[in-house]
Amino acid sequence: MQCIGIIPARYASSRFPGKPLAIIGNKTMIRRVYEQALKSQKINKVFVATDDNRIEKHVKEFGNVIMTKPEHKSGTERCGEVAEKLISENVLNTNDAIINIQGDEPFINPEQIDQLAKTLENQDVQIATLAKKINSSETLFDENCVKVVISKSLKALYFSRAPIPYCRNTDTEIWLKKHNYLQHIGLYGYKTNVLLKITKLPETSLENTEALEQLRWTFNDYDIHVGITEHDSYNVDVKEDIEKIPKSLY
Repeated sequence: MQCIGIIPARYASSRFPGKPLAIIGNKTMIRRVYEQALKSQKINKVFVATDDNRIEKHVKEFGNVIMTKPEHKSGTERCGEVAEKLISENVLNTNDAIINIQGDEPFINPEQIDQLAKTLENQDVQIATLAKKINSSETLFDENCVKVVISKSLKALYFSRAPIPYCRNTDTEIWLKKHNYLQHIGLYGYKTNVLLKITKLPETSLENTEALEQLRWTFNDYDIHVGITEHDSYNVDVKEDIEKIPKSLY
């Protein structure tokens, strides 16, 4: 089984237009993500998936890029279109695996990619993702930080922007002492045949209520295996987030 890395990248971000081409140090964000992905020991090839000619032109200077339709609502849908194209070109088959690498994490740790790819080597795993222990109340109660609850077999029970589980009859200041809360890291791995199926599923009320696409998959009885990571994640949502990244990573 080969494993392909796909980095969805769109220009028209409402909170940070042109984000993939933002300069971090002496390189663009999308180039940094691409180069980090190439360090993975499990990835065979890496592709950027975009609907913007400016991003396409830039990525061609250093790597592989595939143009996709502009109407996709999520990175998963964009990955699905790329998968279909690669299958038609005999680059990929339905038994292979795909890692959806976030285009706004310029210093993603390649070991996290390897962890997902290794999980997908298990024939029973359909979808895989990662989570990290939450250590601050600020993160726990931040609606932009997605929380996940898992079962004893490391399958996702539920994802939410709310702090879950709810710690009943306990002051919020000590919730972290009562339970090990997990932050979802938005890196996904899929078996290719599963990816092609989940991108065809209709939207669900749960998904739209929380604005979390993965709830569409769990609602339709797809298992999501959750690996625990210790690596920090530096997601760039708005321009100011770039200043929060340690300069030692440049």
